Amino acid sequence: MRNRLAEPGLLGVTGGASLGAVLAYYYGAASVASLALPAGGLLGAAAAAGAILALASRTGTGASLVLAGIAVASLTGAAVAVALSFAPNPFALAEITVWLLGSLEDRGWREVALALPAVALGLALLLGLGRRLDALSLGEATAESLGVDVAATVRRTAAGAALSVGAGAAVAGGVGFVGLIVPNLLRFAAGERPGALLLPSALGGASLVLAADIFVRLLPLQQELRLGVLTSLLGAPMLLQLAVAQAGRS
Repeated sequence: MRNRLAEPGLLGVTGGASLGAVLAYYYGAASVASLALPAGGLLGAAAAAGAILALASRTGTGASLVLAGIAVASLTGAAVAVALSFAPNPFALAEITVWLLGSLEDRGWREVALALPAVALGLALLLGLGRRLDALSLGEATAESLGVDVAATVRRTAAGAALSVGAGAAVAGGVGFVGLIVPNLLRFAAGERPGALLLPSALGGASLVLAADIFVRLLPLQQELRLGVLTSLLGAPMLLQLAVAQAGRS
């Protein structure tokens, strides 16, 4: 997308995962089987990813991918709001709200086993795109002149990000801004090449989530701060700084 403000949540897959989990709560599946919640999140993420790829497949450009992601994110956000408005009882409303804020609390190896195949497949798709993403960062016309199939690269990138992010959101809830914070911090060490940032960003993102989770558990508060709230507090100032810097350069 050639824009430092771009991050995985822009694709709308996180919203799809949230909607799937909310529906699992809404129809009582989460109270019957503990794995129904992440399974619903995975199904929602898969549906959102399919819709995004279908909408963006005609042109296969970064701009079409952004527009498709915004459309899907808006639709899933509205659907989640409707589900919250018609929550069957206050307990369900509270449970849904807490889940949407994101947390690693009570997540175990079952959730890891559920998300791992999708995450592994997504990483495999992304890690093999290093040189093509480097070429694409120079512009779509330049990438095509270097022999890169732009449409196929965009679709594969979207699929890889959707699988990884969707699976993570399905088991951990809405832990946002990780995909914005980590790559921009690592640019100082790894450089500007997207291909060089792929693996460090994966490891750095995991490290940030674990460190943030430990921090919120150690805070001396009567009620634990949700993990997604902390990452949002960290990411919002960086988003503002990047936006101001980008506006200054333009």
